[in-house]
Amino acid sequence: LDRKPRELSGGQRQRVAIGRAIVREPKAFLFDEPLSNLDAALRVQMRLEVTRLQKQLGTTAIYVTHDQVEAMTMADKIVVLNAGKIEQYGSPIELYQKPANLFVAGFIGSPKMNFITGAEAAMRGAATIGVRPEHFNIVSDGQGWPGKVLVAEHLGSDTFLYVDAGALGTLTVRCVGEKSLKPGDQIALQPDPNRIYRFDDNGNAIVA
Repeated sequence: LDRKPRELSGGQRQRVAIGRAIVREPKAFLFDEPLSNLDAALRVQMRLEVTRLQKQLGTTAIYVTHDQVEAMTMADKIVVLNAGKIEQYGSPIELYQKPANLFVAGFIGSPKMNFITGAEAAMRGAATIGVRPEHFNIVSDGQGWPGKVLVAEHLGSDTFLYVDAGALGTLTVRCVGEKSLKPGDQIALQPDPNRIYRFDDNGNAIVA
């Protein structure tokens, strides 16, 4: 209270602006990346706080963000925009499970979906197939796509593998827990057959 706005940090100014909007009791909130200037820890805290306040106030909020984690965790409905065009509208889970096209499939989900073209896609009647990092199984040699581990990111609860799969390109694989794999290790990957997404030449999803 004893400082002018110019004396506050960018993150503090954003929080003050949110508070100033709330006390006016508007009919709708229009948020334009309100957490973009916050550090990672404070962004998580404020994301929870804004969500709690919105539910408590019951006021409609339109929230613009480039952070898909914010979109997935805060929204009841998401409108995915690309160059001013609405690509898809729906709940976070609908967009995650049934992306309408390549753009939505690549935007929703972290790490992003793996896309594979060429002969492997053609075998499944598609121009491109997509497999999410969490939908791979590591199997014995000869049972899946062979590859070599380029980088292994061990995060404790998860391990992210970046695998050189030859003609298929570099694939991102998410493993639950600590995996004792290191760069240079040879592995084989098998996608969950029920979780392979197919897209046509125009990038639109092929519905079976």
